[in-house]
Amino acid sequence: MSTSSEHKIGCLHLIGLILLTVFISVSVTLWVVQYFLFPKPFQPVTLNTQETSVLERKLQQIGLPELMASTPTPDLKPEPYTEIGAKREIALTEKELNALLATNTDMGEKAVIDLADNLASAKILLPLDPDFPFIGGKTLKVNAGIELAYANGHPIVKLKGVSVWGVPVPNAWLGNLKNVDLVNEFGSNAGFWQSFAAGVEDIHVQEGSLLIKLKE
Repeated sequence: MSTSSEHKIGCLHLIGLILLTVFISVSVTLWVVQYFLFPKPFQPVTLNTQETSVLERKLQQIGLPELMASTPTPDLKPEPYTEIGAKREIALTEKELNALLATNTDMGEKAVIDLADNLASAKILLPLDPDFPFIGGKTLKVNAGIELAYANGHPIVKLKGVSVWGVPVPNAWLGNLKNVDLVNEFGSNAGFWQSFAAGVEDIHVQEGSLLIKLKE
């Protein structure tokens, strides 16, 4: 009799364990589907009044006045051209970059930029066409990282990688360009990379900030 009772209790424990395992598996699966196929929009970055004023001054120094305003008004006063006192630096913080993205494009809820030491990263949400096979109408979550630096007299631009839904894309699918210095690889030929390198005096990326110095 005791053996039969122990057997029933053992079966109940086994059934309970199976049900618990199924529940956890279903819960994790639903979370993964929700997180990867239906990611929440990014929260657009906004600046306070003081931060906006600082950014406006930076933009004015590089000829982009009132870019943060909702209705930009161009400066059309007639005046002779001069480079005297012209600022040849572009210095922006990570927050300023994301605020510009949110204010002047429709990407505020679809993209966000991160700045770390010698690394610029981006997260992008890309809606898929409803006719796309299997996952049409869902949202593609893409992460990418680019190394930005300056050494040996030229800028360094290297693709560190791209991942989709957290899965790294094989280097072969990226044209074998991972960790390749694009300026060094393509800068010897006339074109964008040669012109880009010729016009840059320095690039410095560190945690939360970006500085680009241009040549005369």
